[in-house]
Amino acid sequence: MELPPIPPFKTKTVEPVYFNTKEERSQRISQAKYNLFNLHSDWVTIDLITDSGTGAMSEQQWSEIMIGDESYAGSESYFKLQRTVEDLMGFKLIAPTHQGRAAENVLFSATVKEGDVIPGNAHFDTTKGHIEFRKAIALDCTIKEAFQTNVEHPFKGNIDLEKLESVFVEYGKEKIPFIVITVTCNTVGGQPVSLKNIQQTKALAAKYQIPVYMDIARYAENAYFIKRRDEDFKDWSIKRIVLEMFRDVEVVWMSAKKDGLVNIGGFIALNNKALFEKLCQFTIIYEGYVTYGGMSGRAMGALAVGLREACEIHYLHDRVSQVKYLGDKLQNLGIPIQTPVGGHAIYINALKFFPHVPQGQYPAQLLAVELYIEAGIRGVEIGTLLADRDPETGKERYPEMELLRLAIPRRVYSLQHMDYIAVALSHIYAKAKEYKSGFKIIRQAPILRHFTVELERI
Repeated sequence: MELPPIPPFKTKTVEPVYFNTKEERSQRISQAKYNLFNLHSDWVTIDLITDSGTGAMSEQQWSEIMIGDESYAGSESYFKLQRTVEDLMGFKLIAPTHQGRAAENVLFSATVKEGDVIPGNAHFDTTKGHIEFRKAIALDCTIKEAFQTNVEHPFKGNIDLEKLESVFVEYGKEKIPFIVITVTCNTVGGQPVSLKNIQQTKALAAKYQIPVYMDIARYAENAYFIKRRDEDFKDWSIKRIVLEMFRDVEVVWMSAKKDGLVNIGGFIALNNKALFEKLCQFTIIYEGYVTYGGMSGRAMGALAVGLREACEIHYLHDRVSQVKYLGDKLQNLGIPIQTPVGGHAIYINALKFFPHVPQGQYPAQLLAVELYIEAGIRGVEIGTLLADRDPETGKERYPEMELLRLAIPRRVYSLQHMDYIAVALSHIYAKAKEYKSGFKIIRQAPILRHFTVELERI
């Protein structure tokens, strides 16, 4: 008889959970203009708005906080991080930034110009924002199965190679500075990309002499899914899979607040010295000197440890299993979610949860608001609000999926918290028909509106 699984860590420090009444929550979300980003954290009981920077660090990481080298130039903590990235990923050159979108800002400032086209697998919101801010075009080439939430496919983050090649043929390498592969693919449900698809994508891009860049915020989770879902790689170590994922990739960038297991930080890594020197100019302008970028020495040291911890098989199994535990409970309750469950979050299909609420009334935001009122749980809309307007026409864009994302922080919550979330959602689902309408926008920013949008009920 096998022993039951247990978390591969013990609790040493605890943080309080805040409780309040449904009436208080209803008042506070109204005051916040129905934007969950506007809520104070102590108004939230379980915070699933993001898994970015919200995890718990290990004792080894906290020890690095104490010994970090805060030298402005030539910090030993920088070289510790550089050696770790080279060993794990195969890249010798690294430009630290304060987080992932800062890495995008530095990288795209050096590589993207007006009129460019950047194809990829369902670009993350800030990635698309940085591309469109530069008057370039982000083209989604994700496989069609990614947008069918009840269809089982082990690698819904995969790139549609025929679609990608048609983009290459239409625009040519003069218009396409690079292709981006995001692992795992957040926008379609934290879904992994298979190693075979990565290899085929790289081969196709090489045929057209187009470099491949990767957004690797959740690279370790992606490697874990490759090991678990593809028989050909079940005996490979996580580190070996990671090295193979990144082989022949020109550039990677990372929001280290995910699989770096730190609360702040990011970086760009590459082997192209000429491009690195170009990036350094923008690093110095936007972030700081090259050997710290936007990070402190202590944060770089903690990141060097976190990158290795994220590749430990026991950690990864516990991480992915907790998310799947919640997903299985929701499926058993009949709640429509993206399947199979991805690595870092549960994605609920709001078009099926509230089929009677028009997409133009933001049903995923409605579900997010009602879940907060019901139980103090804060999630985030991945739907029409996030998709934003077409930058050329100004018209609303309606994505194929309208999702509520519940992102699970790393090493923070217990299975009892997952049970609480499931019961809260079941309460709303049982009375879903009572929610007759959603929201309308009363104020929105010109780009990345979902962070600051103000809404009112219809």
